[in-house]
Amino acid sequence: MTQHLLIFWLATIAAAVSGLMGCTGKGNTSAVAPRVIQVTRVQFSGLDNTLRAVGILTPKDEMRLSFKVAGLIESINVEEGQAVRAGQVLAVLKQAEIGASLEQARQATAKARRDLDRGKALLADGVTTEEQVQDLTTAFSVAGAAQRGMEFNAAHSRIAASAAGVVLRKLAEANELVQAGQTVLILGGASRGWVVRVGLADRDAVRTRVGDAARIEFDAWPEQVFAGQVSNISSAADSGTGTFTVEVKVAPGSARFIQGLVAKVLLTTQGEGQVKVIPVQALLEANDKEAGVFVLNEGAQDVHRVSIQIGRMSAGRIEVLDGLAPDAQVVTDGAAFLANGEKVRVLP
Repeated sequence: MTQHLLIFWLATIAAAVSGLMGCTGKGNTSAVAPRVIQVTRVQFSGLDNTLRAVGILTPKDEMRLSFKVAGLIESINVEEGQAVRAGQVLAVLKQAEIGASLEQARQATAKARRDLDRGKALLADGVTTEEQVQDLTTAFSVAGAAQRGMEFNAAHSRIAASAAGVVLRKLAEANELVQAGQTVLILGGASRGWVVRVGLADRDAVRTRVGDAARIEFDAWPEQVFAGQVSNISSAADSGTGTFTVEVKVAPGSARFIQGLVAKVLLTTQGEGQVKVIPVQALLEANDKEAGVFVLNEGAQDVHRVSIQIGRMSAGRIEVLDGLAPDAQVVTDGAAFLANGEKVRVLP
């Protein structure tokens, strides 16, 4: 009896719920209104080609000077910022050890010379053999080569300026022990002028050409603008920063340039004609070179989300590199509230 009563109550509740759902369905006869949006077509337009960057002023030629051999520094005869002439001795190693090694090589060569002369005399008397004289000749040649090597090292135990310039950096002091090839001085050559080195991202580096004009400003001369020109573009990215180094040649005019000044550079790259652009507000989100937008399907009056490749931005417009047809319509107002495939109504 209890079981039948339970079934009766369950059936009653189910009928009540069904009736409520039926009433609700009959009262909700109107469909949800489509969301109102505004769209714009992809346009073709020219963008501002000016690139802005910050760089460092430096002489075109930077020479990292070092000793050929290891040793203790006897003296460094220049200071940072000092102008030097070609051939001027800038630094010297202590000569005690180097001189001793050179004298040892000279004595070894002299002994080999005497041994060879004595061997030749004995050969003339028939006391020695031709083979022994040939061995002595070889020993003399080896000793002479060793002496010449020591003389070369001794000559390069001094650092001399290979060209006129200015001392940019002094990286050691007297009585310091330095290794062979360790940089002691950095010399900026004055013969090939001054450049500003800037680092550009890949998308900007590929737009830059040798010969592009530049405007350069320094805080040291706030009212003066220097004319420049791109003189060199690196063919590989810097391993540390991932940027490409671009050199902009600049003439000092009446200004007194010094290494290390911070420069603000405006590069005018060569024109690229008309490019596809859309308003920035059409972007849903952007991640470096990729972004998302909603595109209107005019026939079905709905929208679909697509991924696009973007480039430069200028005056509220963004360059579209790939992903949109030339006649596509993108949603501008209302895009943030849309779902993929949603029906829409376009405002005229």
